[in-house]
Amino acid sequence: MRPAKITSLVLLSLMMVSQSSNSQTTAFLPTLVRMVAAPVDVDTIDLYDKQDGTNTEVWDLMNGERIVRNVSVPTLTPFLPDSGKATGAAVIVAPGGGFLMLSMDNEGYQVAKWLAAHGVAAFVLKYRLDTSPVEEARFLQALGALLGKTSGADRTDLPFGANAVVDAQAAIRMVRQRSAQYHVDPNRIGMLGFSAGAMTTLATLRANDPLARMNFAGLIYGPMNAVTIPADAPPAFMALASDDPIFGSHQFELFDVWRKAGISAELHLFAHGSHGFGSHQQGTTSDLWMLEYFTWLKSGGYLGQVN
Repeated sequence: MRPAKITSLVLLSLMMVSQSSNSQTTAFLPTLVRMVAAPVDVDTIDLYDKQDGTNTEVWDLMNGERIVRNVSVPTLTPFLPDSGKATGAAVIVAPGGGFLMLSMDNEGYQVAKWLAAHGVAAFVLKYRLDTSPVEEARFLQALGALLGKTSGADRTDLPFGANAVVDAQAAIRMVRQRSAQYHVDPNRIGMLGFSAGAMTTLATLRANDPLARMNFAGLIYGPMNAVTIPADAPPAFMALASDDPIFGSHQFELFDVWRKAGISAELHLFAHGSHGFGSHQQGTTSDLWMLEYFTWLKSGGYLGQVN
């Protein structure tokens, strides 16, 4: 079974579980997720000094990939290119997970490694999340309820993590302040978000903090509702699969917002890929999105040498 089909089945199962209290229905839940040890990342940087976590962070293995939840101490993990390949561009990668979890492997580390291998300095942002039950079965029920609420609707009241935006702004400021250390151009710093991470990227862009402005934005399978954007909003790259069970039925008002503002934007709508294709290779055209994103960066003049 291809990862795309597995992802879709997991999403649908979670939605059904959220609507059922039957013990037989929920009995299989612990097999979907199991707790694992947190990775030891020697290069990971705390975003703030003197952080005191209010929650005990939980790392799980879901569908064979690591997720993290109950994040109260945000961090940034750099993935830097070899000096001979460095282009001077930097991308802050914001994984998704409905503000209940972060898909650290599929939408974080693997994406960052790919970017670094292609000369782009990448920084995985582990931003603060809403609190979820520590017990895996109860967590999956909460996640299923969230997916059931958001699936297929053009909603403007989707769950949103305000702390995530604050953390994203801090991450942009940190990379810009340390641009010489990381060998990146402070005027070529972008953000790439997936699902809830795309919501975070868009909200950070709209906040338009002059010290935390991104120079380009990537919005991967996020909501496509129309919103107001700053007059000097950065160029945007958007990607979505038409069979996405959460946002696939949306219209493309967000893309039109950029076009009507006269700001460069690019939209990729894939026939297949489901929600959460991330770094997965599924045998669909969505497999190529990272190469298309890289080509977009190159054509936009963001890849070159550090000044």
